[in-house]
Amino acid sequence: MKKSFLALAVVLGASSTFAQDLTSKKGENYLPEAGDWAIGIDAVPVLNYIGNFFGKAGDNNNAASIWGFNNTNMLIQGKYFVEEGMAYRAGIRLGFGSMKSSLMVGDRMAAAPATNPWPTQPAMVENTMKAGNTNIAISAGIEKRKGSTRLQGFYGAEVGIGLNSTNEKYEYGNALTASSAAVPVVVTSDDNFGTNLTTVTDGVGSPAGARMIESKSGLGFNLGLRGFIGAEYFILPKMSIGGEFGWGLVMNLSGKGSTTWEAVGTVDGATATSVNTIETEGNKTSSFGVDTQMVNPLFGPIGRLNLTFHF
Repeated sequence: MKKSFLALAVVLGASSTFAQDLTSKKGENYLPEAGDWAIGIDAVPVLNYIGNFFGKAGDNNNAASIWGFNNTNMLIQGKYFVEEGMAYRAGIRLGFGSMKSSLMVGDRMAAAPATNPWPTQPAMVENTMKAGNTNIAISAGIEKRKGSTRLQGFYGAEVGIGLNSTNEKYEYGNALTASSAAVPVVVTSDDNFGTNLTTVTDGVGSPAGARMIESKSGLGFNLGLRGFIGAEYFILPKMSIGGEFGWGLVMNLSGKGSTTWEAVGTVDGATATSVNTIETEGNKTSSFGVDTQMVNPLFGPIGRLNLTFHF
């Protein structure tokens, strides 16, 4: 962090040696104009990169990491200046992901050989897990600016909404039957992936000895509305460094998720002799607050330091 402050002091000190002209020697305007677009990145990695030149520490061979989001929620944010002193702000995230994992386990239906000389191996089957996630977020607002020098103040308001969900599906190579349930399978992980236990309930209605076949999160919803204020200094034509603070309200809702299990065992006090499927509901949560930006994930960290490019 000391290197970041050193680099910032060097940058600002060097830029202050120039006259407070609002145009460069090449005639380029320092300040944004009507019709300009702007995009910001996290300034701290850039300052650390510069600071390493002076502190003789760190590794600057990999410069890819200096171009970072200025929002930890990964919104891509930008501005459009409708006039010199006013801009529209917007952010967007469209995130969709999936993954598949496989695990080889012993085939319980295969007859065990009397001997197992190398290179003979026991018969194996495959368990699979497929997971998916969705993260969507958008924000929009308006920004007004004050100041007639390269040091500009700004303020405004914006609103943001977000949606998110996750799901997992499990498939097992060994079928679960009334006879196979009595034969334990070695637990291969701590998340029921690859497990096969026999007790259905744990005394409070939750399946303690079942194996999971599907898990869905409830739909998550985030709403944020805030005012913000900040300042930035144009170190080069159309390039500024600055920061902002925000205050407002945030609402987070999470719908009920569900988990589907299968097992052979006791269900509702009766002894089952076939595979039973049980679906349990997850918790539903909600929160609301009015506070600094610290409690609002839609707009990034409080007091963030930005490097903004205008074009």
